[in-house]
Amino acid sequence: MGENQVRVLVAEDEALIRMDLVEMLAELGYLVVGQAIHGEAAVELAVTLNPDVVLMDVAMPVRDGLSAAAEIITSRIAPVVMVTAFSERDTVANAAASGALGFIVKPFNRADLSPAIEVAIAQWHQLLELEHHIDGLEARMRSRNSVEEAKDWLQQEHGLDEPAAFALLRKKAMDGRITLAEAAAETLKSSKL
Repeated sequence: MGENQVRVLVAEDEALIRMDLVEMLAELGYLVVGQAIHGEAAVELAVTLNPDVVLMDVAMPVRDGLSAAAEIITSRIAPVVMVTAFSERDTVANAAASGALGFIVKPFNRADLSPAIEVAIAQWHQLLELEHHIDGLEARMRSRNSVEEAKDWLQQEHGLDEPAAFALLRKKAMDGRITLAEAAAETLKSSKL
């Protein structure tokens, strides 16, 4: 896989399971960049190593995997696939609530790993792309609101109609070689002086 190798952080407190997991991942062509034996160490390693995905046991000492997963996901470090011996509905629901994008039940085999990892990574990229799109829409909405507010102020202060207020903002933007939103912000700033 070379430089495109998927980088995996493994968080599992049981040494034998962790070693099996690391071995299976290597056989599948994944690069294990770190191993943690509790949730707190998993968070610290995730911040430091910036893996492509984290495989996290649910029940671990010091800090449980669910709260560690939630922090890693909320910080937008990496997607998390939960690994657990418990497949009860509550455990699955708690994993989903933490933001985990995958779930593997012990005992697992090699064939269980790749699908869970690849789906989690794909969903993660979709999530990040969607957040980026939403951020762009929010920025455009703020710009639009700023322009509307500036137009309203120009209409009230200078007795202009809406097309004239907009034309004045557009001229200010063109003359200053700035965006319409920047012209609106300058207009609103000067209105408060």
